[in-house]
Amino acid sequence: MKKKAKEKLSFLYDKEADVLYVSKGKPSAKDISQETEDDIVVRTNPKTGEVRGLTIINFSKRSSKTDLSLDLPFKLASVQ
Repeated sequence: MKKKAKEKLSFLYDKEADVLYVSKGKPSAKDISQETEDDIVVRTNPKTGEVRGLTIINFSKRSSKTDLSLDLPFKLASVQ
């Protein structure tokens, strides 16, 4: 059985738009995006339900410079 290569988690912050993009692998046209009431867009794989990415709107307003923690509207689970 062939092991699936681990995908890297990438982060991109757009300072002008104040948006943080978090992505696991490359986005797919088949992914489903849903915006939460907290202005976070969650991108998931429709077959597995796996979270593939997040778009966090108004990112700088959600955290301070000394505390980069962020409460998400769901729990992340590791897939092995």
